[in-house]
Amino acid sequence: MSLIKRSSSWPDVNGFFDNNWMQTAWPEVIWSPAVNVVENDKSFEVELAAPGIKKNEFKVDVKDRVLTISCETKKEEEEKKKNYTRREFSSRSFSRSFGLPENVDEKNISAKYEEGVLRVTLKKSEKAIPAGRNVEIV
Repeated sequence: MSLIKRSSSWPDVNGFFDNNWMQTAWPEVIWSPAVNVVENDKSFEVELAAPGIKKNEFKVDVKDRVLTISCETKKEEEEKKKNYTRREFSSRSFSRSFGLPENVDEKNISAKYEEGVLRVTLKKSEKAIPAGRNVEIV
């Protein structure tokens, strides 16, 4: 008996020729980047950490007061040598959705991607931004 759980990405050799070995050999890996949501007086900032993703691979949508940030990447490589051809491909995707508070102005949302972080700025509506005022001391 082992106290350490074995982890392997390769299927058990004994089950290699089973009919469903491919379905159980490599379980689906779910990729979900880390997200921070910060609120200040004038806006909400959604910061999504996704290094290595190209700006044009992101999709940012707003529909029915729901902000959805999604991405799909595909990568293919091929190397031809005299005696062999090596071809590899991979893909990954994610989708994150956030319900928008009533004080967000849906028409005033912007996004910027730099240094591996996607920043989506959700400006608050003008009536939701607290106005400064002096309080009279009685």
